[in-house]
Amino acid sequence: MSSLTVRVKARTNPYSYMLDADDLHALLLDLARNRAASIEHNHAAGHYNRTSMAFVMMDPTADPWVPHHQAVLAALTIGDDATRFLPNAAAKAASHRRLNRNHGEAALTDPHLCGTGAFRYGHSANIRGQIVGASSQTPDQDLVEAAHLATDFVNAISTHHHTWQATTPQTYWFTKDTTPHQPYRDMVSFFTTEA
Repeated sequence: MSSLTVRVKARTNPYSYMLDADDLHALLLDLARNRAASIEHNHAAGHYNRTSMAFVMMDPTADPWVPHHQAVLAALTIGDDATRFLPNAAAKAASHRRLNRNHGEAALTDPHLCGTGAFRYGHSANIRGQIVGASSQTPDQDLVEAAHLATDFVNAISTHHHTWQATTPQTYWFTKDTTPHQPYRDMVSFFTTEA
């Protein structure tokens, strides 16, 4: 257990079919506490310069045309000085989402992909579609912590999903409702029985 201050806030909950807002908050808090323990351990061992980090998790279910600020799943801060690193973590996550590759590749190798106002340091992580930007340590350390958070989140969601699937009668949709959602009906509304 870490003594570092941990704060989490979900912006959206795309998993409401199996996790309510309180459950998602509890999951994010648990994952943030794991990262806090890692940060505290690595700082005590002399590996990390700071005991604060910020994380921004993108919503992997958001459509690509959704603006970045609306496609944030959650923000997490660890340590008393973490809030000032949130915009940096957000910039990495947004860049990763836009480029569909690690922000560090652009910032460190291909700066022609970055324009005025782009964040100039650091890596981001994508684990099976879950993008996470992290900031406050070295670029590689940010990458490691972001990758751990993304991996833990993906694994936790998979576990919850398998439990939901095993206890929910078979349907075609990730919901209790058996009616297709309106966007899917709209996609085929052109098709009528009078061909």
